[in-house]
Amino acid sequence: MKRFTQLFLAAVFGGLFTVGLSQYFFPQSQEEFSLPTLQVQGQDRSLQNPPAALANYMTKLPTSLPDFTLVSEMSVNAVVHIRTKYEVQMGGRDRFLDDPIREFFFGPRRGEPQPRQREASGSGVIINPDGIIITNNHVVEGADVVEVTLNDNRQYEARIIGTDPTTDLAVIKIEEENLPHLSFGNSDEVRVGEWVLAIGNPFNLTSTVTAGIVSAKGRNINILGDMAIESFIQTDAAVNRGNSGGALVNTHGELIGINAAIASTTGTFAGYSFAIPSNIAQKVMEDLLEFGQVQRGLLGVTIRDLNSSLAGEMDIGINQGVFVVGVEDGSAAKEAGLKQGDVIIGIDGQAVRTTSELIENVGRKRPGDEVLVRYYREGKERETTAVLRNIHGEFAFITQHEKSILDKLGARFQVVPENRMQELNLSHGVQVTGLQQGKLRSAGIRDGFIITHVDREKIGSPEDLTRILKDKSGGVLIEGVYPNGTRAYYGIGMG
Repeated sequence: MKRFTQLFLAAVFGGLFTVGLSQYFFPQSQEEFSLPTLQVQGQDRSLQNPPAALANYMTKLPTSLPDFTLVSEMSVNAVVHIRTKYEVQMGGRDRFLDDPIREFFFGPRRGEPQPRQREASGSGVIINPDGIIITNNHVVEGADVVEVTLNDNRQYEARIIGTDPTTDLAVIKIEEENLPHLSFGNSDEVRVGEWVLAIGNPFNLTSTVTAGIVSAKGRNINILGDMAIESFIQTDAAVNRGNSGGALVNTHGELIGINAAIASTTGTFAGYSFAIPSNIAQKVMEDLLEFGQVQRGLLGVTIRDLNSSLAGEMDIGINQGVFVVGVEDGSAAKEAGLKQGDVIIGIDGQAVRTTSELIENVGRKRPGDEVLVRYYREGKERETTAVLRNIHGEFAFITQHEKSILDKLGARFQVVPENRMQELNLSHGVQVTGLQQGKLRSAGIRDGFIITHVDREKIGSPEDLTRILKDKSGGVLIEGVYPNGTRAYYGIGMG
């Protein structure tokens, strides 16, 4: 018995000594701990009633998980539900209905076919207390009636202030005061990986909030067509039909984007959504409110993304930037000294790595604005200042009536370079560029055509062209010459 007692005491003191040494050499702090090992034999331990060791571990877990309750409460009342109504005419009347023999046997016709009404829905964001709302162009485009429902169920009929298909944005207004609203944040400061909330009305489920992170910036997904400005913020916050025009907000409750699209093969959310950056949205909104249309400043370059393959082919010493494929005569870029083969790497101190980033940065500007262009040429970084121009190659703003005429014609126009005028022995004329679908293309006119006369009147500038055409109706004769010297005449209809 005595021998057993001695062995027991030796084991106890030895164990205490060992523990003491371990605490001396390997002290545990309150912040650093390891997950305890649980011995569970033949039974199912539910986490709703964890063992003491696990419960102790869970009390040490960090408690700073994201909490979106406050920002949701701040934002949800500023996002509205938009319902639009469209009258769709029935198909043309069958000739059989106007046949007198049919009328003899079956009686007189019952009248004209009645139009059908189609409805759609989306979201919008109140951006000032007096009822100004920003949304997507595709939410309200062509609508006969636009109805807005606030989060407190008040309903209003809105009027469309203006739309811009090139950014898929629109501004509408309801007659009310002291409305809850969101303030614009700076989308340039948005960082990949930060938390964001998407707020809208998917599937007519009002006031829905989803959360995610910013997964990419400057995405171009080619959904808006020619002359589009696509530089989307990509997130994994769930967005579905009806979210279009809703808010993307940061954790401070600032509006950093307008939700516009999803990447999906089924038409429903499949992991990624896309929002128009707030810096673009704010500029478009201000232009629509002030001018009724967007004033677009243009640099006047044809561009493509630079990659390692192109860099190797062109013997360029960098792999990122925007490669200048061509420079338009009379453009801001030409006047600033940019050349084919240059690589644009920055605008106004902001790094530019892709074409979408360049288009976004320039797209925020108006004609007459100066931009500082940083570019790479012959192994050196250089800088130059360009003064942006309008689609005519001028510094003036474009009126809404001019834009309407240009939309019909489907082209841009620029002043003809002096050396080209001398080669063709011309004293006046404007050159067609950026030809799109419209009356000129339908008539057979091709890019580069120089218009010298419209109905025998001389054309010396783009302004002359829009001034002469603004009151025209019916057939119009256009005369001009191609750069190779071929003269041509075209007839178009203005209505």
